[in-house]
Amino acid sequence: MALKSTVFKADLQLADLDRGHFADYALTLARHPSETDLRMMVRLLAFALHAGEDLRFGKGLSNEEEPALWEIHPSGVVNCWIDVGQPDEDRVRKAAARAGRVVVIAYGDKAVDVWWQQNRDKFARFGKLTVLRISNEEGEALAALAERTMKLACTIQEGTVYLDGCELRPQCLQAPATSG
Repeated sequence: MALKSTVFKADLQLADLDRGHFADYALTLARHPSETDLRMMVRLLAFALHAGEDLRFGKGLSNEEEPALWEIHPSGVVNCWIDVGQPDEDRVRKAAARAGRVVVIAYGDKAVDVWWQQNRDKFARFGKLTVLRISNEEGEALAALAERTMKLACTIQEGTVYLDGCELRPQCLQAPATSG
């Protein structure tokens, strides 16, 4: 018998001062049996960083054709594709072909260093790609917040995320190319 996803509920009170976005969200996160608390909480962090009316969680681990999150305009156009972890070049290329913007939030320690060294030059050709990195210490603090029912307050200011006592400073490894 296949294991079922575990359902987590998060009430997220968001104040994103960088984007001028203030909202309360009642989120339902399905944690796949093979997903860790860390990965699930990085998905929640990704939601906070990109929150908006059209942002939705994808099927992620249970469907390779969908990202962790994506912003889909009502017309069906994929505005933003957000993956968490360490996707390979093929996945990033497919995302770049389908979406106006692509964001990868990598987390962990030495494995991220190796992944980035192997992919940095390949990813440089994707002008609409943003790659952020969450440190191991930040990830551990984030994972410690995971509970089946969560009430979280999140403030984002000058690139720093304050989430229920955790201070996260996602490191930007790659930013989209700017037109001159």
